[in-house]
Amino acid sequence: MNKIIFLSLLSLAGVTVSSCYQPSLEKNLSSQSELDEVSPFTVEHDFSSNGKKQYSPLQKELYTSQAISAAHFPEITEPVITALKQQKKLLKYKKRKTPQIVGNLMVSNEQLQKTADILLKAKSGDLAEIIHQLDAHKIGGEDQRGNVHITGYYTPVLPVSSVQSKDFPYPIYAFPQDWQGDLPSRKEIDGYLVLKGRNLELAYAKSLIDIYIMQVQGSGIVEYEDGTQELFAFTGSNRKPYASIGTYMLEKGLTTPQHVSLQFIKKYLLKHPNKAHEVLFSNPSYVFFKPVNSTPKGAGLVPLTEMHSIAVDTRYIPMGSILLASIPVIDNKNKVVNHEYRLVVAQDIGGAIKGPGHIDLYTGVGYEGRRRAGRLHHYGNLWLLLPSDTENASLALK
Repeated sequence: MNKIIFLSLLSLAGVTVSSCYQPSLEKNLSSQSELDEVSPFTVEHDFSSNGKKQYSPLQKELYTSQAISAAHFPEITEPVITALKQQKKLLKYKKRKTPQIVGNLMVSNEQLQKTADILLKAKSGDLAEIIHQLDAHKIGGEDQRGNVHITGYYTPVLPVSSVQSKDFPYPIYAFPQDWQGDLPSRKEIDGYLVLKGRNLELAYAKSLIDIYIMQVQGSGIVEYEDGTQELFAFTGSNRKPYASIGTYMLEKGLTTPQHVSLQFIKKYLLKHPNKAHEVLFSNPSYVFFKPVNSTPKGAGLVPLTEMHSIAVDTRYIPMGSILLASIPVIDNKNKVVNHEYRLVVAQDIGGAIKGPGHIDLYTGVGYEGRRRAGRLHHYGNLWLLLPSDTENASLALK
């Protein structure tokens, strides 16, 4: 999946797309125990309700090196092992083989492979010893104080029909390979129906907003009327610039900053169908799909791991990176009460994921994935993990 958003976002290993597919369920993230204040990785309670720390020191560079605290490093669980093994496959598939300069660091595939190997050994080894082999480089985030906006994306399950009808009038399109010139905009495709009659229709949905949500997430599982299911994966876009329909609705006074989630927008457009074209056509970007016999994958071409795979801007975080993240723990009032450490892997990209201050966490499939993704719109910190050049984690920037 190459997510065009909103950004499309943890243990999908073993999940198959079939007529008996059932999305996995997972408990909410729970608060971790109180952290040792001595650790440089301590997530102190000096953050606002959205998780942003306003008084952290400014970072002079994109990355600042820090030592790792063994006492507070997350457990290497089975989902983490799955994610790390998929990351090693991604690095083998990765087209770019030369080292990449990201800010003040130069990162090679060999370093990323070694990081994965070190962490995989931690399953049976001494974690304290293992992390002495790693350096952690804190990213400056959106404000050079380390604040990274963490949002969520998921794989929706979309009811469809193989034939067009009154109940299922809206086509889901394959990529128009034989199109000459610039590809049409969303308004031209869904408003003027310029692709009609080209035999590009894969299936038909009940509403345009359902298709839009699947496009934002980058892929989706479609469920036909007989109960069979199929994964529709990203196969290309019209290469038009992405524009947020939430921002458009705010500018037009159709919603408030507290109500800009895709699910709220869906409810609004279903209640006000006369506004659907106006709102959706404000985003000219359009995503095409293809049916695949696979579990949901990211742009890295490996299966995504629920609650561990992330979409990134690869100009700042290389594809294939392994990172430590402080993930917001959110209460019922949608406020951050704590953060918990989690290992995450850069396996996807997204049209809305721009700059060093935004990542998208893959939250799973179906209703539970949607629920998690809809709640996550907060801030945490992020550390790029790389092999250390010394016996102990260095405090000096490489």
